[in-house]
Parts: sequence; structure tokens; C-alpha cells
Amino acid sequence: MKDRLLRMEKRSEKKKNQMEYKKDMEVTIGTRGSLLAVTQATWVKKELEKNVTGLRVNLRKIKTTGDKILDVPLAKVGGKGLFVKEIEDALLRGEIDIAVHSMKDLPADIPQGLMIAAVTFREDPSDVLISKDGKRLSELQLGARIGTSSLRRISQLLHFRTDLKMLQLRGNLDTRLKKLDKGDVDAIILAAAGVNRMGWESRITEHITHDISLPATGQGALGIEIREGDTSIDGIVASLNHAETRRCVMAERTFLGRLQGGCQVPIAALARIEDGQMVMNGLVGSLDGKRLVRDRICGNQMEHEKLGLMLAERLLSLGADRILKEIYG
Repeated sequence: MKDRLLRMEKRSEKKKNQMEYKKDMEVTIGTRGSLLAVTQATWVKKELEKNVTGLRVNLRKIKTTGDKILDVPLAKVGGKGLFVKEIEDALLRGEIDIAVHSMKDLPADIPQGLMIAAVTFREDPSDVLISKDGKRLSELQLGARIGTSSLRRISQLLHFRTDLKMLQLRGNLDTRLKKLDKGDVDAIILAAAGVNRMGWESRITEHITHDISLPATGQGALGIEIREGDTSIDGIVASLNHAETRRCVMAERTFLGRLQGGCQVPIAALARIEDGQMVMNGLVGSLDGKRLVRDRICGNQMEHEKLGLMLAERLLSLGADRILKEIYG
């Protein structure tokens, strides 16, 4: 799969102030309006202003379709792309210069004319359980109500405990926590990275092991999206790129792209660098959690996209193709 998301892997990392910028240059970041999204975009703003002397960065909040439709499961209204389309449209029109996304929200393919110029250092990619009474996943009462909107999480948790009652729970991070506190559910599953970035680590009951819940592709990393050919902005954001994280996320996204995955299919992948080698785990599950197809691959990290593709092919040969056909009809 052609990699339009990144510049050449071997391009030199530009240090702050290495390029010459116009004095008092001003750029605009587009972001979703949720508390977490703004927190993440604000971090990017501060890092850029710290790295580039005289740079002024503005934030523009953009409401996406995914933020407007909260009473319907994502799988029924178009999937994860609903959280980025309006922001990408604004970027293409030149209304903003930079878009900040959670990498797990980005579909495998992005619009022509855009590119991911940087992927930030990855936070904890794990899923976490936050329960109302402090019980861990294995300790929850029979038939406990778990709130999540992710088919990936639903499939894996039902595989672990068939008695759990999975309830659709959408909304921003703080909204979900309020619903838990009100007693609408007994526990919720969230991404550790978002909870950590908000400074709410004390709410976490349990970090769920990857054997039980393998993360979404790109989970824990932020993507900095810009227009292709915008060399000035490309140079500005280059300081935020973390090469190892980028390779891992790109391996996962190649895996996702080969499986033609989105929010409609329980697909998970996590790549890590261990002793200089890339180790990657991948999974495809049935919607009811009764079948999980998973495998692992290890190889040269510089061949990250090849590894992602190979792992996807392995899963297809092990039976993931049948699961995908059933889901897609």
C-alpha cells in the first residue's frame, strides 16, 4: 500500500530554529472541541512555540459529525472518519495549517493532498478499566454492565467473559465518567493515553493486559496532519516526530489498511521496538467475541510496512477472512 502519510523515513530530523521562518509567523491548529482534544492540541501548540522562536500558534475548534451524533453506534453511521472529516476539509481549504488527531481516530487512508508529517511519542497504548466500586475486570459481578462504543473492545471482553453486558456508551471522556458516576453502567473501558493526558490517572481501576484487550491501531499516539507540499509547516512540526513511534504506527496502519478495517470490524494491532527489532501483534475478532484470530510477527523495524502487511496476510490465512466476510456481508 502506497504510503502517502509520511515523508521519506530517512529524512533528517530538523532541530528547532534550523530553518528560517518569517518573523512572528502565525499558524492555526484545527482540533475537535472536546476537553481531551483541546488538551492534546494545546500541548502541540506549546511544544511548537517552544521549539520555534517567534512562532505564534492559534487553536480553532471544529465540530465534527462524530461529535454531533452521539446516540448512534459509530459502526452504523460511518466509523472513525467521522471525527476527522470536517477538520481535514478545513485543512484542504487553507482555513487551518495543522490538524491534530488521535492516531486511532484516523482511517487507514487519508484524503489526497494531505499527509501525516509527524507522529508524537506514544503514551501508554493500553485500554483501562474504570469501575464504580473499584473492582477489577475479573472481579466484576455476573452480568456487569460495561460501557464502551468500541466493537474491538466488545469482542475481546466478551471473549474473556461471556457474561458481561456490553452497553453502547459514546461521548467525550468526561461525559463517560459522569455516566459511570451516575450509575448508568458498572464500569467503562477507555484508552489509558487519554486518561493520562487529562491527569485523571487516579480514576483508573486496572490497566487491561494486551492478552485480554489488544489496543486499536495507533492508540496512544498523536498525528500531526498538514497539506502535502507545505514545506514551511512541515519544517515546523518535524521536531514533534518520534521516529520509532512513527514506524510502529505505520506498521499498524498498513495492517489495518490490508484488512480494510474500520469501526465496523473488531481489529486490533500493537507494534513495539524490542532490542532494535519490531515485534507486532494483531487480532481480528467476531462481533460476539466467540472467535478471535491473532498472531505475532517480528522483524526489521525499517521494514515496518512490510511487517504490517505480512501479519495481516497471516491472519487472513488463519481464518480472519471468514470473519470479515461475515461482517461485511
